[in-house]
Amino acid sequence: MTNTSAVREHMEVIGADDVHVGTVDRLEGDRIKLAKKDSGQGSHEGHHHYISTALIADIEGNRIRLSANANVAVAFEEEADRSAR
Repeated sequence: MTNTSAVREHMEVIGADDVHVGTVDRLEGDRIKLAKKDSGQGSHEGHHHYISTALIADIEGNRIRLSANANVAVAFEEEADRSAR
């Protein structure tokens, strides 16, 4: 398990495949709150999404690398109320 104390605002979140997933707004408990600018499309646009810290594989400089490829990680994104995207 990665030490989440290294998670900071504005860090880039990338998938295991080096594809951009989002930008950290802040850490909230056991989830990374992503910035609104990286929200989805359609009904998912314009609000925050969350990624579980359990998906963190490594923290490298200003990047958080996830254990899943970006397209899979996005499927695990949650809404504020913890419902799946």
